[in-house]
Amino acid sequence: MKYTLFLLGMICFVACTTETKKEAFSLTNINEYYMAAPEGVETRWISSENKQGEKGMAGMTNKGAKGDAFSMIGPHDTLVILDHKGSGIITKMWMANSFAWSLENRRKISINMYWDGEEKPAVSVPFTDFFSIGLGLMRPFENEFFSMPEGRSFNCAIPMPFRKAAKIEIVNLTDKFVMFYYKINMLKVPKLDEDALYFHAYWNRDTATTKGVDFAILPKINGKGRYLGTNIGVIGNKKYRGTWFGEGEVKIFLDGDEEYPTLSGTGTEDYIGTGWGQGEFDNRIQGSTVSNREHDIYTFYRFHTYDPVYFHDDCKVTIQQIGNSVKSKIVELNKNGADITPVWAYVEKDGFDAAKRFLDMEKPPAVQTDEFPENVSTNFYRSDDVSATAYFYLDKPSSNLPSLPSLDIRVRHIKEKVYDKLLEK
Repeated sequence: MKYTLFLLGMICFVACTTETKKEAFSLTNINEYYMAAPEGVETRWISSENKQGEKGMAGMTNKGAKGDAFSMIGPHDTLVILDHKGSGIITKMWMANSFAWSLENRRKISINMYWDGEEKPAVSVPFTDFFSIGLGLMRPFENEFFSMPEGRSFNCAIPMPFRKAAKIEIVNLTDKFVMFYYKINMLKVPKLDEDALYFHAYWNRDTATTKGVDFAILPKINGKGRYLGTNIGVIGNKKYRGTWFGEGEVKIFLDGDEEYPTLSGTGTEDYIGTGWGQGEFDNRIQGSTVSNREHDIYTFYRFHTYDPVYFHDDCKVTIQQIGNSVKSKIVELNKNGADITPVWAYVEKDGFDAAKRFLDMEKPPAVQTDEFPENVSTNFYRSDDVSATAYFYLDKPSSNLPSLPSLDIRVRHIKEKVYDKLLEK
């Protein structure tokens, strides 16, 4: 009897010791640079030179010389660049490709990411739009999570944990072969923290937003998580040429919010940390990578790192479609058929003394009356071409969000509205 109890005790000790070795792993471990890795944590790089990231199996082609630097993706074909079983954390991705120089194909390539064997991707976004710059454009920039050195490669450093499996694929809907370079850096870990969330990204485009209706950066998602941020692309409506597009406020609806949100900003350019319009800049958590006033073409981003946006039940993020100009310009545009509906006026009286006027949208535009001077600053509802990628973490490997929009929605008028205007080379 005593021997039996001794054996049971030893079995329990070994089991407990083994479980202890499977220490839960989190980004805290990664960011403590001087600390040794917990038992069982292993570094892996996945690329064309080591497609499965196997130990001691990298750089074997061409007798150890560089021989397999890229993979080819056929027309209307899909390349799986990561298919890993087990738990881990993707820490960095670098990619480059031949299609980067082909403007008409920019949005015909997409990137999908699947966690834990789910059939529905957690990430499904046009390739270039995923990497923090909208409208399928490329510019040199660097921020907290993304960079595009010299404007010709794609880097992402958003941590992406998974528990059972991870798969990443590149979908080529062009009629051409694509030469694709990639390297995915990851850690194999025995166990993740229980609170570790899954990374998601959602892309949406409305080629003609409805006046008075906010654009959905992130439609309502259900679950517990964190809204990480967004990059947005705007192609201004030519009917409003010569006016400013960015007076719309970003609204974040949290945990049961209905008509009104818990969080609201003060304007588009304010949300990305600048003011009174926006030029081109790239900061750590906010930036405006393209700002072309002549053709009303803008791309900009904002990430919530040290100002986290958490949610426990649900979250929705929108941006108002509101612009600004002076009375005389609005009167001129309306005479040419712009059909502008003013919603607000800012009338200076004496020096800093000023008055806001909330205009009656049910009546003819009050801003056109003699009550207001010609140079009065006036906000108005607009209809523009808006697209956005939303980044967020969720407590489940797939979400209730719609699938990636059709190829037609992705590429419609993008060449003549953007690429031909910017004369990008």
